[in-house]
Amino acid sequence: MRTVKDLLHHYQHVIEELTLITGGAGLFEVDVDDVSLFSKKALGRHAHPGEVLELFRGLLGPEVVEYPRE
Repeated sequence: MRTVKDLLHHYQHVIEELTLITGGAGLFEVDVDDVSLFSKKALGRHAHPGEVLELFRGLLGPEVVEYPRE
């Protein structure tokens, strides 16, 4: 759930849809527009804190700024 919170906190203005699918076997997969951003199965490990957020940030590129906070 931390990953979802991070993504929505920083990039809610560019995320049109976010779907959580529960499943068994401890799978954790993050796909963005049919691109695999993180796969626990492929890497054989859990994501490090903030790792998925950094991968998402890299996918978006520097021209997409984080959600403005006042």
